[in-house]
Amino acid sequence: MEKEQYQQLEQNITPTPPYLKNAVKAFVVGGLICTIGQAVSLFYIVFFNFTEATAGNPTVATMVFFAMILTGFGLYKRIGQFAGAGSAVPVTGFGNAVISAAIEHRSEGLVLGVGGNLFKLAGSVVLFGVVSAFFVALIKYILVTIGVVSW
Repeated sequence: MEKEQYQQLEQNITPTPPYLKNAVKAFVVGGLICTIGQAVSLFYIVFFNFTEATAGNPTVATMVFFAMILTGFGLYKRIGQFAGAGSAVPVTGFGNAVISAAIEHRSEGLVLGVGGNLFKLAGSVVLFGVVSAFFVALIKYILVTIGVVSW
């Protein structure tokens, strides 16, 4: 069988992925996660006297904590298999990725297994977050200094 014939056969046999269905599932689940996040934010605003500006940090921490709990019970994996990027893109996907690495290596002990692998993903995210924040602040400072934008 020639290469072209094989590629044609493979193309005929391979099922086409349900792109629209997958996109709708990701949109709905991602939207549901964001709706829960908004409810958590409103909870902090109403019951703990936060403002909209200050409720963001505890909301993110709470959502990451929820994702870690769901990951520990094996539920977030099911959500991810169903929703794909709809569960990976929100901040809960970050919490899932961090705790998954720790759970995977727990047999190696608390320090070298859990502790060493807990920050495998988190370290790079924090590093790139800090570096990108530095460069954005530097660019803004330069633009303010030369008078292009106002502080």
